[in-house]
Amino acid sequence: MRQDMPTRLLRLLSLLQTRREWSGAELAERLGVTARTVRRDIDRLRALDYPVDSAPGTAGGYRLTSGASLPPLLLDDDEVVAVALGLVTAGGAGVSGIADSAVRALAKLERGLPARLRPRLAAVGGTSVAVPAAEVPAVDPVVLGVLAACCRDQEIVTFDYRGRAAADSARRVEPHHLVTVRGHWYLVAHDLDRDDWRSFRVDRLTDPRSTRRRFTPRPLPAPDPAAYLARSFASAEYRHRARLAVSLPADELRRRLFTNVPGEIESVDPGRCTVRLSAESAELVALYASMITALDAEVTVLESSPDVKRRLRAARRRLPE
Repeated sequence: MRQDMPTRLLRLLSLLQTRREWSGAELAERLGVTARTVRRDIDRLRALDYPVDSAPGTAGGYRLTSGASLPPLLLDDDEVVAVALGLVTAGGAGVSGIADSAVRALAKLERGLPARLRPRLAAVGGTSVAVPAAEVPAVDPVVLGVLAACCRDQEIVTFDYRGRAAADSARRVEPHHLVTVRGHWYLVAHDLDRDDWRSFRVDRLTDPRSTRRRFTPRPLPAPDPAAYLARSFASAEYRHRARLAVSLPADELRRRLFTNVPGEIESVDPGRCTVRLSAESAELVALYASMITALDAEVTVLESSPDVKRRLRAARRRLPE
């Protein structure tokens, strides 16, 4: 029993940090010990100057209060990654002051963590980029933690990947950066078997493993990882598409749209441009096409895939005169 005491005390501290108050019976059940052992462990924490208050009686309980001595922040590996991802996402939210605050919070969090977990936090915080988005992407923190560590340590990583056509393939890449955009996390990496740069959606990626083989980073063919991903989206061809002619200068159209389009905007002359939209979702292409036609400019649909054309016609019919 005494050999388990240090681990049990750390677990007790972790539980006291997660809720305002615990009953003795609840703590005993969580720790798998008797209520008497819980009382003794609470006394041991107090002897170490941790401020644990208790209230007697059936309605009483234990709680960790503020004081001169507080325990180290106790997070497991997945929680460390989750917190780092939240701060990275907040830093890319585009709100004034948020990015600097997120960086300071990451620094403070790192100082408060046990030494074992600091490298994992640093890996996620130092190899991730957030592009402003309306939603926080869902992702497996274990997978992201492995990828972030390989980016930081410059180690070749292997994984299985499911492409857009639902075809599985084994990949071996030099990971560069993690980027979150449009509700998804992406890994920007150099694919060794294809000898080219690629972006991989992390939720389509399984069983990532470091090969422990180091590599010298190659220059990214873009100013930064977010710019590379935007360029990759713009040049990709997806199942649904539309091409529009717009009587606005390309720069003005980009300025008047409140978000990046899934495609390319190209200048034709000083007063006109064309927009190529492409995505796996016909609804998404139709949405962006409708957004552009709502601007105060003449817009001509030059071509579109059948599902996009049907959705645009249906939208016009539903609009009142």
